[in-house]
Amino acid sequence: MRIRFAALILATVFFSGLACDAAAEQSLIVYTSMKESLIGRLRDGFAKKHSDIKMDYQSAGAGKLMAKIAAEGESGKILADVLWTSEVPDFYDMKQKGKLEKYVSPVTGDSAFLNPFADYDGHFAAARLGTLGIAYNTRFIKTAPKAWQDLFGAAYKNAFGIANPALSGTAYMSVALLGKQFGWEFFEKLAANKARIGKGSGQVIDDTAAGELVASLAVDYIANDKISKGATMALAYPPEMLIAPSPVAIIKGTPNLDAAQKFVDYLLSREAQTIIAEEGTLPVRNDVAIPQKFGLPKPDEALKRSIKINYLEMMAQKEATVKKFVDILQKK
Repeated sequence: MRIRFAALILATVFFSGLACDAAAEQSLIVYTSMKESLIGRLRDGFAKKHSDIKMDYQSAGAGKLMAKIAAEGESGKILADVLWTSEVPDFYDMKQKGKLEKYVSPVTGDSAFLNPFADYDGHFAAARLGTLGIAYNTRFIKTAPKAWQDLFGAAYKNAFGIANPALSGTAYMSVALLGKQFGWEFFEKLAANKARIGKGSGQVIDDTAAGELVASLAVDYIANDKISKGATMALAYPPEMLIAPSPVAIIKGTPNLDAAQKFVDYLLSREAQTIIAEEGTLPVRNDVAIPQKFGLPKPDEALKRSIKINYLEMMAQKEATVKKFVDILQKK
């Protein structure tokens, strides 16, 4: 009897140990287009809150990540649990195809939380309000541009760059927003001033820092990172702001749903959003201080100033919009 009782105790301890190991072995993989310094700080902050979850991430361009997800889907297993990029149309597309888990984080109920999506239903939530402004080289441009129309001036002739919207989703969103606000005449005037089409969003900023361009349409955190490293550049925001929300979503069928939900909660928290603000981009909370050096307005003001757009229409019109933009800028 004693032997049987001892065996029962040993079995209980053994299986309890397995349960503890299982709990300790929670894992999470995030696919993101965010820069390494940002996602690295967020990973460290998340680890302090949830030491029982091992988080890893893959950082790459949104296009590469979507291709990776597609390939993994074909093989039958998507490795990512969470996706976080700045390509809003990708999230609408995945939602329509049933590839995203619906999760309404309790953090979205905070009074400080700002939601840029009028049709928000829990399939994805904005975790950052990316902005685009005019990056200009202060060696050549002494007075900050105050309006988008300043780019038609002689100071910018043959020296203003926009990334190719066929290659950059952020550039496409910018073109769509500016076109909606000002019409095709805006791009025709840029073309008349010999504006150039660059490759990626980072490349036109690099060219601005090097002086090959005097200004460019620039993503906030890329430009601010360059400025922090000593580039003779500044970033200006005309009244009509270009806001590119960066959605976060949980991949449908993830075996790590609890860990994924905890990461979303953390990402939308005040702590994580403060890290985002410190990296030179706008948070989605109004209770987070914005460092003055970035020259950014408060998130709620930025949203009020932002050019509004229908993302589903933008998706449907992409091919035609890109073609017309390229034709105008290249005068075909």
